[in-house]
Amino acid sequence: MRVVTSNLFALLLLSAFAGVFYVWSSLEDRLERHKRGFTVPGAGSFFPKLPVDISAKTFRTLLAVPAAHRTQLKAHNLSEYPAGSLHDNVNRNQPTPQEGFVKLDPPVEDGIFWSAWLEDLLPVGFTAKHAHAWRHRARAARVVKLEPGCGRTSNQLATFADGSKACVRYGINADQVQGETLTYYLACLLGITNVPPLILSQLNSYNEQWGAVRTHLDGLQWSDHAVVSLTEWVSNLSGVVTPAPLHQESSGVHPELLNKSTTELVDLMQWSDLIIFDYMTANFDRLASNLFSLQWDARVMERDTNNLLKTPRGDLVFIDNEAGLVHGFRVLNMWEQYHQTVLSSVCVFRKRTAQRVAELHHRRDSRIRLLQLYRDSEPLSAKLGFLSDEHAAVLQDRIDRVYKHILHCKEKYGQL
Repeated sequence: MRVVTSNLFALLLLSAFAGVFYVWSSLEDRLERHKRGFTVPGAGSFFPKLPVDISAKTFRTLLAVPAAHRTQLKAHNLSEYPAGSLHDNVNRNQPTPQEGFVKLDPPVEDGIFWSAWLEDLLPVGFTAKHAHAWRHRARAARVVKLEPGCGRTSNQLATFADGSKACVRYGINADQVQGETLTYYLACLLGITNVPPLILSQLNSYNEQWGAVRTHLDGLQWSDHAVVSLTEWVSNLSGVVTPAPLHQESSGVHPELLNKSTTELVDLMQWSDLIIFDYMTANFDRLASNLFSLQWDARVMERDTNNLLKTPRGDLVFIDNEAGLVHGFRVLNMWEQYHQTVLSSVCVFRKRTAQRVAELHHRRDSRIRLLQLYRDSEPLSAKLGFLSDEHAAVLQDRIDRVYKHILHCKEKYGQL
């Protein structure tokens, strides 16, 4: 009888511990979602939900950069970004990609290009019309509130008088704001509509735009007359896990795409643009950093990708591009092996993007065209400055490399 009683007591004690563990786990999960500020993909997603708490040994803490550049690296987690909608820039008449496997029309045409029917399903992103209208409004908008909420602590979430919002980037130095700004205009030049619209503004605590937050600006110790960038704030965003074909152990995105759902194909089509874009700008703070982190974190590719979010419709949003171009070119030797690995993982491209790349390659005028677009669109371009001649040459070289990679894929798969 004593044995039965002891066993029963042990069973009850074990059940109690299990219950406490379950409740604690649930609380931890809810706390993590609250801290992140956007929905973490859960059951039913393509990848299982994984803990977001990554080892302290991230590339941000172990990255060995020359002392002169070390302070330029930001140390924030983009899970701090808040969440909204693409509201009026989404074409609501556009058909939503349907789940299910592609059985009839092939997803690839002419060997290496996404098919026209898939292009028709691609979310519209930030159209030129939307971007122009937003920039016009933002230049005249009065900032009534500043608060944390845009990643790094030196950035702020600004609320305008009409209730709309923007992320304000106050860089540690001009390289960061310049990189963010020129990366946006390069996306425009390439016809990539996944980057939120951006304007520059010069801080002045006594002018109409910034006067209402004068006290807050003093508290932030932001230098008066510094040039900052304001990027459209987008809500209702969720994290994005790198698709399985782009994992290191996979073969990459090649024309032999079988048994992929329409939604997966549309997703991969946007990733092909992202990979070309990040290679051109040498932005190490997305996929390249994930490859770097594989040295100590074998599951990093199963977690949300840095600086990449998604709308409920499926638009990928390329955010926080400050590492592109200027700073990315300064530390290029450290990261080039990772950039090259990522680029070689894709051999299917959007036809329009490939055409823009070919044009920039043949005309060899990327510096002139980017500078002209930048100057024509941004009144403060002269104050922020542009790429040095050396960095402009690096950009042209990377465009040429992308063009050669596309040719290589065409030679390899063009007869399929």
